[in-house]
Amino acid sequence: MRSSCILCSLAAYVALGAGSASNVNSIHRRDANCTLSGPIGATSVNQAVKSCTTITLSNIAVPAGTTLDLSKLTDSTTVIFDGTTTWGYQEWDGSLLQIGGKNITIKGSPGAILNPDGARWWDGEGDNGKAKPKFFAAHNLIDSTITSLSIKNTPRQAVSIGGCRNLTITDMTIDNSAGDAGSLGHNTDAFDIGTSSNIVIDGATVYNQDDCVAVNSGVNIAFKNGLCSGGHGLSIGSVGGRSNNTVDSVTFSNSTVQKSVNGIRIKTKGTETGLVKGVTYEDITLKSISGYGILIEQNYNGGDLHGVAGTGIPITGLTLSNINGVGAVANKGFDVVVTCGSSSSCTDWIWSNVTVTGGKTYASCTNVPSITKCS
Repeated sequence: MRSSCILCSLAAYVALGAGSASNVNSIHRRDANCTLSGPIGATSVNQAVKSCTTITLSNIAVPAGTTLDLSKLTDSTTVIFDGTTTWGYQEWDGSLLQIGGKNITIKGSPGAILNPDGARWWDGEGDNGKAKPKFFAAHNLIDSTITSLSIKNTPRQAVSIGGCRNLTITDMTIDNSAGDAGSLGHNTDAFDIGTSSNIVIDGATVYNQDDCVAVNSGVNIAFKNGLCSGGHGLSIGSVGGRSNNTVDSVTFSNSTVQKSVNGIRIKTKGTETGLVKGVTYEDITLKSISGYGILIEQNYNGGDLHGVAGTGIPITGLTLSNINGVGAVANKGFDVVVTCGSSSSCTDWIWSNVTVTGGKTYASCTNVPSITKCS
C-alpha cells in the first residue's frame, strides 16, 4: 500500500529525532520517491538510502565537517541534485560528497549547482597549508552514469574516480576559475582516476589550477569532447609508488587545452616500477600553453624533470595524432620535451600530424624515439 505524504513526513521527523514538524526536513515518499531539502543530518540521508529508489536533494545544506554519504546506495537508485547544494566550513580532509553503488544514475536538474564554496579554504598552498577537504569521491560505482552535474569552487581536488567499473560521466562542468585570483586555488585537479576500468568522460568543461585529468592507474579510459582551461592539461600520472601502477588503453580525443601550464603530459617516476601502455591523444587543440606543449618524462620526482630518468615504468604504444598546437606555446615555454631512461623504455610510438610551436627547444631530452622529435 502506498504511504501518504503525511505518514512519510512523520517517519522522517521521528528518524531525525528532534524539533517540530515545521522546522525538520521531511522525506516525501511516494512509491519510494523521496525529496530531502534544507539543512540535513546523517539520519535522514541514511533513511533515504535504505528506503528510496529515487532521491532528490533539493537546495540541501550539509553541515560543516560532514560527508554527504551516499556510498551505500541500493542497486538501481537514482540521485537527482536540484537547486544549490552547499557545505559548511571546517578545516578537515573530507570528502564532502561520496557516492557508490551498482546501476546508479546521478544527475543534475537544469540550473542545479554543487557549491562547496572552496574560496573559504584557498590559501595558495593546496594540499599543504590549512586542511582542505576533497570534494567528490566517486568510488566503487559499477555500471553507473553521472549526467549534467555542475560543480563550483572545490577546496582542492574535485572528482576522485576509484574502484569504478563501467562508469560514464557526461556533460559535467567543474568551474574553479575564481581560484585564479591571487593564485589562491591550488591542487584543484578536476578528475583523478585510479584502479578503475571502462570509464568514459564525455563533454566535460573544466576551469581549474591543476590537472584537468590525471590517470594514475586503470584500464580502458576515455576522455572526449572536453575543454580544459587554466590547469595542467591532460595527464597520465604521475605513475609509480602506488599499489596499482598500471595504465593501459587510455584515449584523449577531440578536446581543447587552453591557458594551461601543460598541454599533453605523461609523467612516470624514475625509481619506481609499473607500466604505461596503449595511450592515445588524437584531435587535440592546444592554445596559450605557458610551460610545455608536450611533456613525456620518466624522471618525475615531486615536480617535472626533477629526477633521473628511469626504466622501471616503460611507456609503450604511445600514439599522438592530429595535435594542433601552432603558435600555442609561450616563448619562454618548451614545445616538446621527452626524457626516457633508455631507448628500450619508450617503444612502439606512433606520431602523425603533430605540430606544436611557439616555444623554445629543450636541450636535455634523452633517448627520444626516432618517430618523434624533441624541439
